Order: sequence, then structure tokens, then C-alpha cells
Amino acid sequence: MGFRKKSKSPPVLSHEFVIQNHADMVSCVAMIVLLGLMFEVIYFLYHNIIIITLELTDKPEPFSYYKYGPKDMATVFFYLLIAIILHALIQEYILDKINRRLHLSKTKHSKFNESGQLATFYSFSFIWGCSILTNEEFVTNPTFLWEGYPHIHMAFQVKFFYICQIAYWFHALPELYFQKVRKEDVPRQLYYICLYIFHITGAYVLNLHRLGLVLLVPHYLVELLFHASRLFYFSDENKQKGFTLWALLFVITRLLTLTVSVLTFGFGLSRTDNQGFSLAEGNFNVLTVRMTCLSAICLTQAWMMWKFINFQLKKWREQSQIQASKKKAVSPKSRPSKKDSRGETFLKVILHVDYNKTPIYLSFAHN
Repeated sequence: MGFRKKSKSPPVLSHEFVIQNHADMVSCVAMIVLLGLMFEVIYFLYHNIIIITLELTDKPEPFSYYKYGPKDMATVFFYLLIAIILHALIQEYILDKINRRLHLSKTKHSKFNESGQLATFYSFSFIWGCSILTNEEFVTNPTFLWEGYPHIHMAFQVKFFYICQIAYWFHALPELYFQKVRKEDVPRQLYYICLYIFHITGAYVLNLHRLGLVLLVPHYLVELLFHASRLFYFSDENKQKGFTLWALLFVITRLLTLTVSVLTFGFGLSRTDNQGFSLAEGNFNVLTVRMTCLSAICLTQAWMMWKFINFQLKKWREQSQIQASKKKAVSPKSRPSKKDSRGETFLKVILHVDYNKTPIYLSFAHN
């Protein structure tokens, strides 16, 4: 049995060394943090600013509610490390093995890895978010979105959900370096990463976590459908039906987001009794903040719809050109006169209809 030749290891602390071993180095930092927890040196990772215990008459056990505070930054940093480790595990033990079987090109390989990571995150977040919405009864009673504002008290699941969301999207920034993302793909990924950080952190800090949950769950469902459809497309280029369903749900989700946002900021919060601005009380219910939040949401939805419409118009132009070339190809002057032994003529027409412009051949039989 022969021994495998070991590849030459890159110099220590070089770019290639950091990229190849970033998961191991982050694991060491996470272990140091966990070791500190054992001796209560950095116990603040699981310590919250205020814990309020309320005795409810109909439930014998007390409930603990949490606030956000500056110590949450340390918690976000810790789970950022965990997200980097999980990202590396999914990439090495799942996505890389599938890539070897599919033999994808470099462009498809990068998109497959991106969709694989995001589909895993979106599916987990969607299920978790649906569970929270069901337990907190946000969907059954829409007035919960603005009644009792400011919503400074959060259940543990709600606070932990937001901590994990913020940590994940912050971890996506160094992953652009660790995963060697192509330069032409970096601006596109930076756009949506920064938008996620801005909106999720804003909902968390402004005590709008109820509205944020209601808007995130359907949005994650649409994104999950898109990336899952792209994964199926890479495995089999004939599987494109998922993109049609994604396009329909994409438009519906944009309309739902605008409707809920206008209802909350324009009618709900503006009519509550607790109006004013107070950092100590966590109250940001003033006209300036409401209009700023509503404008940010509307502009983001308009930008997404603009990109979506431009993409669809581009595909429709390609389809019209294909149809025009198809008619020219099947015109009587261009038809071949020779027939085979069965009396049929086969005409091959090249159509570029998929997302990577892969030619598909269609045959037409004529008696």
C-alpha cells in the first residue's frame, strides 16, 4: 500500500494558511471562551442586562423576559465564531462532496456553495421563526405588532433568534475572504449582507422585534425556495419549475411586506398612547423615526422589485429573440429537402433558455 504524497503546506500566517485553517483557529478561540465560562471569567456571554420574572395567575411557573444591552455584542461575537465553524463543517462534509460528484464549473461551483449555505440557513431560520410566531401568537392577533410599544421585554427564544441572526450575517463578511469569493461576486453579496445587518439590527435596537419576525419569516421562505431551486437546477438543468413559483411568491411577499409596514408605522404606532422619544425607556415612537423606518423598508422593497423586473425583462427579451430566430430557422427556404428512410425530417434548433445559457436541442418531426 503506497503512501499519499503530502502537499506542500503554505507558510505560517500566510493568506493561504489562514484560509485553509481558519476553522481550526476559530475553534481554538471558541474553546478559550468556553473555558472562561467554566471559571466565570467571561460569564457575561450568557448574562443579560435585566431579567424580569412575572408571576402569572393562570400559569404556576414564572416567565423570564430579557432586554438588549451592550453585553449582547460579546454574545454576538461568540456566536459569530460558532457560525464560522458550522459554515466550514457544512462546506467540507456536505457541499464539497456533492461538488465532486456533479463536476461543476468554477462559476457554478461558487454559486452552488453560496446557495447550499444560504438554503441551510434559511430553512433553519424559517422553521425557528414559525415556531416563535406560533408560540407568541403574533400572527393570530396583528395588533400585537404595535400594542404595548415599546416592546422592551423579549422571551428567551426571541432574543436568542435575533442574536443568532445578527451573528450569522456578520460572519458572512469574513467568509467572503475565507471562501475566496470571486471579485465580481463580492459587491452583490456585500449588498444583501449589509441590508440584512441593517434591517435586523435596526428592528432589534428599536424594539420592533415583533414586526421584524413577521417580515423575516415569509422573506426567508421565498429565499429558501430560490436557493433550493438553484441547487436542483445545478443537479439537473431540466428542473426549472421552482423558479416560476419563486417569482410568484417574490412579488406577493414584497406586497405583504409593504402592507404590514404601512399598517404598523402609519396606523398602529401613530395611534398608540405612548408617544415620545426616550433612550432610557427604549421608546422611539416619534414621527421622524417612524417615517425613517418606513422609508427604509419601502426603498429596500422598491430596489428588490427593480432588480427583479430588470431580470425578468432581460429574460423576456432573450425569449423573444429566440422565438424570432426559431421562426427563421423553420421557414420553407431553410427546410432541408432530404428525408430519411422513414420519411421524416429532423430539424435541430438551439435554444438558450436556462440560467447559464446552456444550449438545449429540440427536434421537430415532419412526415
